[in-house]
Amino acid sequence: MSVVSRPLNDEEVYSEMNKMVAFIRQEALEKAREIKVKADEEFNIEKAKLVRQESINVEEQFQRKVKQAEVKQRILTSTLINKSRLQVLQARQEMLETVFSDAREALAKVPEDKEKYQKMLVELCVQAFVQLNDRRVNVRVRKADLDVIKTAVEEAVAIYKKDGKDITATVVEDSPLPDSVLGGVRVSALGDRISVDNTLVARLELSSDRMLPQLRNTLFGQSPNRKFYN
Repeated sequence: MSVVSRPLNDEEVYSEMNKMVAFIRQEALEKAREIKVKADEEFNIEKAKLVRQESINVEEQFQRKVKQAEVKQRILTSTLINKSRLQVLQARQEMLETVFSDAREALAKVPEDKEKYQKMLVELCVQAFVQLNDRRVNVRVRKADLDVIKTAVEEAVAIYKKDGKDITATVVEDSPLPDSVLGGVRVSALGDRISVDNTLVARLELSSDRMLPQLRNTLFGQSPNRKFYN
């Protein structure tokens, strides 16, 4: 028995069209969901990348700022240490200058005791005679000391000759030493080409140079950076 096909009526056509529309709509919805899911995944991946990269950038900036802060702190610390050292050195230098200034003031009073001062002049002359080791010498002093130097020179010559040496010492009166030398003698030989400066100022400067390390240790203690000691 054969089945005879017939054309669909309007109602059947409409029903088939609705089925096709519903299928297409379902396919579109599923495709849209797939696209959305994929887009969300890609968005989340890209977002994670951006967040991670931004975190790296923030960390790098933070580390740079930390390093900059550390450098600034080291510079500031070094500056403060150097400034403190300079202040300490300046204070020490001022103290040493005060010590030398006090010593200078004390030396200026030495000639006031005529008896002791004359003995000192004798000793200074003898020392100069020995150092020069010449038969003829010139002796110079301050103008204020001309009244005592002649006797002192005579005594010094007598002492020097006790060792069997001969010497002629002349006191030069027309070109006295300046008052700034504070006292003492300057003895010369060979036409004043060589001389021994035994003035009080010269002796102070010589003693200051020799005693400076010891004086520093006495006033400020030994330096912790010094490895060797005499």
